Amino acid sequence: MRISPLSLLFLTFVSIGATAVPNSLHTQAERLHQYAGTWVSSISPDSNEVAPVPLIKMVNRSMQNGQSLHVDVLMLRDETYRSILVEQISYDSKTDQIVALGQNEAGESFIGKGRFENDRRWSMLDVDLAGNELMRVEFEFLSPTRVVVEGFAPSGESLWKTRYLKANSKHKNIGIQLVSVHPAMQQDAVGTLRELGRMGYSFVETFVYRDRSFYGMAPEDFRREVEASGMDFLGSMTFRNLPDNADWQESMEWWETCIQDHLAAGVEFLTTSNNQLKSVHTLAELQRYCDYYNAIGKLCQENGLTFAFHNHDDEFGLIEGVRIYDYLLENTDPAFVHFQADIYWMDVGKVNPIDYFKNHPDRFLSWHVKDYKELGQSGKIDWIKIFDANSHPIPPYLVAEVEDYTFPPLYGVQLALEYLHHKILIDL
Repeated sequence: MRISPLSLLFLTFVSIGATAVPNSLHTQAERLHQYAGTWVSSISPDSNEVAPVPLIKMVNRSMQNGQSLHVDVLMLRDETYRSILVEQISYDSKTDQIVALGQNEAGESFIGKGRFENDRRWSMLDVDLAGNELMRVEFEFLSPTRVVVEGFAPSGESLWKTRYLKANSKHKNIGIQLVSVHPAMQQDAVGTLRELGRMGYSFVETFVYRDRSFYGMAPEDFRREVEASGMDFLGSMTFRNLPDNADWQESMEWWETCIQDHLAAGVEFLTTSNNQLKSVHTLAELQRYCDYYNAIGKLCQENGLTFAFHNHDDEFGLIEGVRIYDYLLENTDPAFVHFQADIYWMDVGKVNPIDYFKNHPDRFLSWHVKDYKELGQSGKIDWIKIFDANSHPIPPYLVAEVEDYTFPPLYGVQLALEYLHHKILIDL
């Protein structure tokens, strides 16, 4: 992520607004994939509240490269979840519709056919194998993580109605950089956090600390909302320019306040980046940044936080024949300054991140896991090799990030999480 410390909010809006961000899905298969994941029933069709032990659990496993779902619906009976329905729901490319083959617990099989009218509404007609109409099932996606499903008899009478909320596993401890969904956070921060928590993200990393607040909320209030969503507020990107000598004390006082606000918010690590490297022409100038980062890192450590430097691609240029990133690694104190590797920007900078992870195994606190499109979609980065734990350490904080969109952002960050969870971290 590249955000100017001088005009953070302005450039945020410009950078996001300058890129065409899709606001709708376009194919039946993409819309079907919204239904992937683990879902649980709410206490009523009109509520987002979930009982401590939900009555129904639904596990929808994506197959055939996102073209198909294996669906298993389980109901709580005698304190045990028992399967009451299984289905194979697929997108049929010949007819451009959704088809299903299912069986209920009585052993009765059925065939369903239907389609999405739009991103939100999906209708299926189920018939038995003798051709008798059994039921029409209507799906209404209230959001990417909330869907109301209702069954109707052939007469049109409603037979049942259930609201499902996504409840994906968080056990692989994957974080999300909130710049990925910045417009949604600006519009409805609390609602967007709930979406991310249900998707299965474990923690958030922000970049909007301003006027001692996060998205207009006091540190304690923002922490409360993140935790209410089932996540933790663990990381924050913060920005303040390198001060002149005369302004050094004022800058350190700003960082002291910043650190105290982040401690109140429950944050464990702070990161910063440098968008001024094009104006740095000597190693002496670069050393001043090292001194600055050492001072910030020392202040963080004294207060119980960890500090890390986040790269873009400029760090892989040369100053006086020395690669900037190498100089930063060698001339910042390992006791105070860690590094957050943005793997996308390393690829743009034409360096192999694995070389750095092998040569500096103790310096990397975090990775920003970002691709040229949604994670894993571009084919340009060998994520399997990068995540080879037998080759080099994997850091404690893995942060997914999406900035180049093929799909609506909330759909895109769900794809990123699925890719990390099911394709990359499969052994964890």
